[in-house]
Amino acid sequence: MPGGGRLNYVTDVEQLIAEDPTRIGPYRLIGRLGAGGMGLVYLGRSEGGRTVAVKVVQAEHAQHPEFRRRFAREVEAARRVGGEWTAAVLDADTEAVVPWVATQYIPGPDLTTVVARDFGPLPERSVRVLAHRLAVALRSVHAAGLIHRDLKPSNVLVTVDGPRVIDFGIARAMDSLAGDSLHTRTGMLIGSPGFMSPEQVRGLELTPASDVFCLGAVLVYAATGRLLFGASETGLNAHLFRVAEEEPDLTGVPESLVGLVRACLDKDPTRRPTPLDVAARTEPDGADEWLPGSVLAQLGRRAAQLLDFAPDPRIPAQAQPAAPHGLPQPPAYTPTTPVDNLPPPPGFGPPADLVPGAWAPPAFPTVASGPAPGRWWGLTAAVLAQVAVVIGAATMTAAAPVIQHDLGLAVDALLAMFLAYGLAFGGLLLLGGHLADLLGRKRTLLVGLAGFAAAAALAGSVPSAALLIGAHALQGAFAALLSTAALALVSGGFTEPKERGRALGIYAVLVGGELAIGVFASAWLVDVMGWRMCLYAVSALAGVAALVGSQVARDPAARIRPDVPGLLLGTGGLAALVYGLDRAAGDDGWTDPLALALLVVGTALFLAFLWWQTRTGTPLVPAYAIKDRQRVGSRLALSLVSMGTLTMILVLHPYLMVGLAFAGPAGTGLALLPMAGALLVGSTQISARLQHRLAPRLLVVPGLLLASAGVALLALLDGDSTYAGIVLPGLLLVGLGLGVALVPLLATATGGAAPEYSGGTAAMALTAHNLGARIAAPMTAGILSWVISARLDGIANVPEGLVEAVKDGFLLGGQGLPDSLSDVVAQTDAAVLGGYSVTLWCGAGLMLLASLLAGLLITAPTPERVR
Repeated sequence: MPGGGRLNYVTDVEQLIAEDPTRIGPYRLIGRLGAGGMGLVYLGRSEGGRTVAVKVVQAEHAQHPEFRRRFAREVEAARRVGGEWTAAVLDADTEAVVPWVATQYIPGPDLTTVVARDFGPLPERSVRVLAHRLAVALRSVHAAGLIHRDLKPSNVLVTVDGPRVIDFGIARAMDSLAGDSLHTRTGMLIGSPGFMSPEQVRGLELTPASDVFCLGAVLVYAATGRLLFGASETGLNAHLFRVAEEEPDLTGVPESLVGLVRACLDKDPTRRPTPLDVAARTEPDGADEWLPGSVLAQLGRRAAQLLDFAPDPRIPAQAQPAAPHGLPQPPAYTPTTPVDNLPPPPGFGPPADLVPGAWAPPAFPTVASGPAPGRWWGLTAAVLAQVAVVIGAATMTAAAPVIQHDLGLAVDALLAMFLAYGLAFGGLLLLGGHLADLLGRKRTLLVGLAGFAAAAALAGSVPSAALLIGAHALQGAFAALLSTAALALVSGGFTEPKERGRALGIYAVLVGGELAIGVFASAWLVDVMGWRMCLYAVSALAGVAALVGSQVARDPAARIRPDVPGLLLGTGGLAALVYGLDRAAGDDGWTDPLALALLVVGTALFLAFLWWQTRTGTPLVPAYAIKDRQRVGSRLALSLVSMGTLTMILVLHPYLMVGLAFAGPAGTGLALLPMAGALLVGSTQISARLQHRLAPRLLVVPGLLLASAGVALLALLDGDSTYAGIVLPGLLLVGLGLGVALVPLLATATGGAAPEYSGGTAAMALTAHNLGARIAAPMTAGILSWVISARLDGIANVPEGLVEAVKDGFLLGGQGLPDSLSDVVAQTDAAVLGGYSVTLWCGAGLMLLASLLAGLLITAPTPERVR
C-alpha cells in the first residue's frame, strides 16, 4: 500500500473529522494516522483494548472488480506472514463495499524520520542489526508466497525492540490503480524513487530477488542518509536510467558491509543473495541494544504518549454515510475466516450487536482467489479443441490428392487453399489472444469452437473450389481464436506450480507431437471414412469440446481496452511474413523478389508492433512480456524447436514412404507415432513432476540436448539403414527430449502475466511456434535443393524429367524405372540421402542452438506461486 500505510509517531495522529466513521467493524476509531494511494489509515481500538491500524480502501478503488480480487488475495496471503519483525495482519473484511484491513499497530517512527529528522545515519552495529532483521522479515514474507514490492524506509518502522516491516504484499492490489508511489505504464509497476530494482524500472516480472535489491538500497540509506543513485538530486528519468544501468555509489557504507550490500544491488537478480544468506552474514554478535541510547529514549517517550491519546469529544458522531454512486449502502462488519481456521485473538471478531455509526450489510459477492474454478474442465476443453485443430488441418493435407480428384481442382487452387488457411491462422493469432483478454477466455474459446465446427462442416459439404478455399480459410481463422484461448485457459487457470506442470505436460503433447499425431490420425480417418466424413467428425469433436468448455467458470470482466494500432501492425506483419515464407517455399525459393519484399515488410511491421507494445498505455501484450529475457528466450527456443522438429518430419516423411517402403500416409504416420508416445512420457511423467522443483533451464537444456542427439542420430541414415536401427531410436530420443523441454518452455513463455493479459502472452508463444514451422518449409527445401544439386553435377545421364524431382528430395528407388537406369537411380538416391543427412544435421543444430539460448536467457529460479 504505497504511501497509505505509513505509521508514524503518536504526535502525528490527527483527530477524526465529522466525515470519518466512529467505528469500522469491531474497532472504535480514535484518530487518523494518514492517507495514501489506497485510502485512509485510522488508529483504532478493539473491544478488548488492543490498539490497531485500520486501513480503509478508497471507494473508487473498491468499484474495480480486479482490485477487489487482488486485495482479497493479498490480505489472505499477508495473514500467513507470521515471522518476526513484521506487522501482523489481524483482521479484515475484503467483501465489504469499502474493504478494510486491520494490522498490528507499531508505536514507532519510520526509518525515514529517524535518519532524516531525528538522528542521522545509523552506526555500523545498528545497520548490521537492521540488515539481519529485515532479511528475517523478508524470509517470512517470501515464505507466504508474497513479494513486498515496495520495501523502503517509510515501510520500515523503528521500535525499541527492532525494526518492523509493514505493507508486505498489499501493494500488488494497486498494480492497476494510481497512487502516491511511482507508477509507470511500462508493465504497470509500483515502486518508490531510490528504492526500485532494475526489474521494476524495466517493467519486467518480479521475483523475491527484487526485494533483496530494495533491502540493499534501504541499508545504503540507513548508513549514509542519502538515496541510492541520487534520486533526490536528479530528474526521474535520469534516476531510473542509473538504477537500470549504473553501478551504485557505496561511499559511506561501513567496510564490513560493503561486499554484502554490493551483492544485494547486483543488476542480475539471479546473482543476489537470498534473505537467508543476508541473515546468516549479519547475525548479531550479542544482546546489546540495537540503537544508540538517545534514539531509544526518544522512542520510549513518544510511544508512551499513545496512552494519553483520545478522540476529541467535541467531534459529532458520523451519520450513516452515503454509498458511492451506483453502490448499495456501506456494510456492517462481516468477519473473514482466518487462514488457519483458528478463532480470532481476544478482543477481535464481530461485535454481538450492531453499534451506532457502524456500516450496514454488504451487497458484494465473495471475491474469489486462488486457482480458477473449473480449470480441469478448461484443460479438457483445450485438449479436445487442439485435437480438432490438428486433425482438421492434417486431414486436408492427407486427403489433398483425393480432394483434387473429387472436385477437379487445379494445382494452383489446391495451393491457394493451403495458403488461405496459413494466412488466416498465422495472421490472426494475435487477434485471438486479444479477444481472449477482451471477451474472456471461455467466451473466445466457445466462439472459436462454434465457428471452427461450422467451417469444418462447410468444408466437408462444398461442391466447388472457391467454397472449399473460403471454408478452409474460415477454419484457419477460428482455429487461431480457439488455439490462443485454449492455451490461455491452461496457462491462466493453473497457478499452483505442481498443477500447472501437470496441465502443461498434457498440453505440450499436442504442441510437440501435433505433426506425428496429425499425420497418423488424419491418414487413418481419411482411409476409413473418406475426407468429407472426416471433416464432419472434426466438426462433431469441436462441438463436444464446446460442451465441455461450457462448464468452465466465467472470466471476470475485462479491464483492458482494444489495441487497434497494435492489432493492425501485428496482424499485418504476421500475414506478410506467412505469405512471404509461402512464396519462398515455391519454385524460385529465396530468390523470389516478391517473397523477399514481403519478408522485409512483414519484419518491419512486426518490429513496429513490438515497439508499440512498449509505448502504448493499452497494449495487446504487456511491455514486460516483450522485454523480459526469460520470455524472449523461451519464445526463441520454441521457434527454433518448431523449425527443427518440422525439418525432421519433412525429411523423414518421404524417406519412410519410399526408402523404407511404409504403406502410404497411414503407414508413415504409424511409424512417426512413437515420437508422440515418448513425448507424452517426457512431458507428463518427467517434466510435469519436476517442473515445480527445478529451475526451468535445468529441464529445458538437457531436454533439447537429448532432442538434438536424436535428430543427429537420424542424420546418420543411408541406403542400408533400418527403421529399428536408426529411425525408431532417433524418434524416441527426440520425443523424450521435447517432452522434457516443452513444459518449462511453455510455462516460462506464458507464466507470470496478469490475468487480463493471459491471451496476449499465449498468442505470442503460439506465434513464435507457428513462425518457426513456417520458416522450416522453405529452409528445408532450400537446403535439399542446394546439397542435391551440388551432388548431381557429378552424375551423368540423368534424364531431364527426373532432375527436378530429385532436387526436390524424392527417392527414385522403387518407383518402377527401367533397369537401364539402375546405376543412375542408385547415384541419385545417394545424392538425395546425402541431402537428407545434411538437412537433418541442420535440424540437430537448430535444437542445439535452442538449448544454448535457453541456457543463456532463461535464468529464472525454481517456479513458485508468487502473488
